[in-house]
Order: sequence, then structure tokens, then C-alpha cells
Amino acid sequence: FTMSDTAIEELYRQTFSDRLVTPEESDDLIATLQSLQQIQDEDLSSPSPALTPDRFVWLRAAAFRIACEYLVQEGDVNSDGEEFEDPREENVRLLKSVNAVVHALETTCLLPSLPEEGGEEFSEDAVEELFKTLYETEEEWDGPEITVEESKDLTEFLTGETTRPPLEMLVWLRTAAFRIGSEYLDENNDKEKNLSLLRSINVVVHVLENTCMKTKPYELQLPESLIPTPETDFQAAAQTLWKLDSNRLQPQKDYIIDVQNYKHPCHKEDCASDPLFTHVDPAVFDSRPTFRAFRLLLDNYSRHCGEEEEVTEEESEENRHFLDVIMETGPMKYCHQYCLAKEATYGGESIPEEEEGFKEVLRSIWLELYSRSGGKMDSSGFEHVFVGEVKNDKVSGFHNWIQFYLEETKGNIDYRGYIKPRSCDDSMAETNGDDHVLTLQFAWNGVEKFVGTSFIGVSPEFELALYTIVFLTTEEEDSDISLDVGGEVFDLKVKCYRYNDGKNIGSCYVEAMAHYEV
Repeated sequence: FTMSDTAIEELYRQTFSDRLVTPEESDDLIATLQSLQQIQDEDLSSPSPALTPDRFVWLRAAAFRIACEYLVQEGDVNSDGEEFEDPREENVRLLKSVNAVVHALETTCLLPSLPEEGGEEFSEDAVEELFKTLYETEEEWDGPEITVEESKDLTEFLTGETTRPPLEMLVWLRTAAFRIGSEYLDENNDKEKNLSLLRSINVVVHVLENTCMKTKPYELQLPESLIPTPETDFQAAAQTLWKLDSNRLQPQKDYIIDVQNYKHPCHKEDCASDPLFTHVDPAVFDSRPTFRAFRLLLDNYSRHCGEEEEVTEEESEENRHFLDVIMETGPMKYCHQYCLAKEATYGGESIPEEEEGFKEVLRSIWLELYSRSGGKMDSSGFEHVFVGEVKNDKVSGFHNWIQFYLEETKGNIDYRGYIKPRSCDDSMAETNGDDHVLTLQFAWNGVEKFVGTSFIGVSPEFELALYTIVFLTTEEEDSDISLDVGGEVFDLKVKCYRYNDGKNIGSCYVEAMAHYEV
């Protein structure tokens, strides 16, 4: 966990422990959640707040997950060591507490998107009947399980011209989902059945939020000392980006890697018999919008230089959506602020202050196609850096861990082993599965990549922000930073190669020069 993830989950446990949330406690909960949106200290190596609007799905899912720990079954005892008199009533109270937490989350992170007027056929009775249908089970020994088709039916009801709810019914809808759900708590307090019920309520609430609400625009608020100025250097900017990366994954929890054996980059033998990634939580690609949007771009390219890329209308929409979601994150908000503070220019003009204008700069830098083979539009900065290319029978680019993981799961990657940082001496930290930077050797569909360095576990927005800052605010090919990742420091050389007279990114990546404990 990051510190802020732990703080959120501890807050949930405190809330659910007595299965009671008073109005005063509800107000305090909202205030606490709002405080967790802010940077609490200026220690740049400490984790950032978890409570950013783009993490809402994780926040709500975590509330349900933690609530499952507090379901009561026959024979369970309370904090005084006495059996609960009425386990079912305790579970009803628990659902009311979860509803209060979800209300606090929605108040903090979301805005209504319903029209003032509802459809002419909307009624409370119709909603309650629909919820009952979703929670009912065909077999008495089964807990409820909502299918994809049932989710679609609920979506169609909530968005239908004649059945959509009016704005004034928004809070009632969610409360009704919990109230009706509580009627289906198992009479014998079977924990597995009640776990299934909680998962079903979570699905219903998820559909309600997707159809009736929208994410609040994210406003980056920093302590005065972290606000970028003309004097802020790249080292400080990189460390601030690290702190702001609230979507960064946690090793040993969100993912597990097996680095296996060290090898020299010049040696061709395979020193790793197993894959690099042994586990990545699949929920990562559902609960984090930037991960989901990033993944959609990865299959939009042909890996062979010389094969002309064709951008379909669907792919153009995926590009636009990716830029939209990353600009709702701390790292990219900071990237924009930093470029403005440094009075960066692009194409001879100042960086636009409006985000829409900055998105257009990002689109041109990263997603605009150009020719890497002398004619055909066969490449882009995004494709080279994050997806990878094959040119002259060698892997070129391919510096992203998500692409590596996904290709490895398809059987397209043969991980060969890790390579130690260049400045290797006795004081270096040991390379292991907790490292957030890894230099490695691999083959992609049989084509070699003898040396490549990737961040591990970071979000797409962190890398895009880091490399965009280098591209727009420096003129050098090499920029040196020491990145404190919490307990360990990586001395990195950030490489940036420009293309088309500085219009596009040719390549951007890091080289690991040293790695030591602090």
C-alpha cells in the first residue's frame, strides 16, 4: 500500500467497526476525505494523496471490500467477546454504514449528470422492482450475482428517454439500492451469500454512478513550496511527479515480479527461465481510468518500421480519450504548470494556458505520425517509447512495463534477465521485486532487445509527464536526476531524442546509473 491507501482503508475500518454512522460522523467523514485530497507534507519521497477523482472506482470498491470483513455470521463475537444477539440486524447496520461512506465519496469526488426532469414512465415502484429482480436468486443456496446482461438492462433503464430518473431522485436511487439490498441479506446469516450480495450492491451502485454522475474536474493544490516557478529545476520537478503519482502500483500487492538472475548486456544466453511478471491485479485496468485508456492504445500500431500506420476513427477517439483522462491527474496537471512556469515553447509559440490547447501540444508531440523509415508514416513518439518497434531486426524503443506485461502474458516476450546499473559498486542496493526501475534484456517475438530500462509499476501519466517536461523545457539529450522512491534512490539519466526538427519525440527513456539505499 501507499501511505494514503492505508489511511483510506483504516478510515473505512474505523467507520465500519461499530456499524453506525451518525450525521455528525458523516460530516466528519466527508471532511476527512476532502483533506486526503491535499498534499499533507512537503516530503517529496512520501506517497501522495490517494483521494483523487480518477481513483474513485478503487475508493468505492475498497469500501465494499473492507465492509466484507465486518459481515457477521452465527457465533461471531463482538469486541467484548460476547456473541451478537442479532447477526442479521448487525449486517443491516453495516449496509447503512457502507451507504454513508459511498455518499461521502460521491459528495467528494462526483457531480450529478442527470437532467432536471425525468422520463414520464419513471417511478419509485419501477426502480424498486428492478432492484429486487437484480438481487433475487434462482436457487436458495446461491447468493445474488448480477450478470453483464442485467447490468446493461439497468443502464438502459437509467438512460432511457421515458424511464430515466430526475435529478431530485439521485440520492434516493443509491439509498434504495442499499435498502432493497438489505432485504436480501441471508436469514441464516450465511457469510458467503452475504458476500455475494455486497458484490451485487457494488455493481448496482457502480452502474448508478456511471449513468447518473460524472467525475469532478480535478484541481491540483500544492503547498507553496511545491508550486513550480522559473527557478524550479528538473530534479525537483521529477521528484514532485513521483509524489503526485497516486495511481502508482505497489509491489508485492498490485503486482509481483521475479527478477531472477543478473546478466551482462553483451551476453546472449538466457539467464531467466521464468517470466518477469508473476502477477498483476487485473482490477488495475478496470479501476484506474488512465491504465484502461492507455491499454486501448497499445494495439493501434504495427510494430514493424516501414509499415504505414492507419489511424481509424475509433483509434482517434481512443487518442482523444487518453489525453482527456491523463489531464485529470496530478502528474499531468503539474507537467502543464511546470511548462508554463518555465515559459516553455512549442513550434515557436508559448505553451497554451488552457488545457485544451495543451492537449493539442501533447497530441502533436506524442501521437502525430511521422516517418522513421524515409517515406511512409510508420511511427510516432508514443508508439516508439511505449509500444515498441522493430527496425533492422532489432527491438527499438519499448520502454513501458504495462506493454511488457501484456505482451509477456500473450507469450510474445522472453525475459532474459536483469542488468545492473552502470555505476556498479559494493554500495549498490540489491535488485529485487520491489524495485521501481529495472534494466533488462528480452526478446520480443524472437527479436532481441539487449538493453532496455523501464519504470515498473508507475502510472502512464507519470512517464508521459516526466518525458514531456524533458522534451519541452530542456535542450539536452541527457538530464540527470536522483529519484527518491522511498527508502531507495535511483540515479537516472533521462534521455530525450527529438525528431522532425524538434516537433516530435523520437525517443525518451531512462538509464539507471546507480541504485542505493538511504
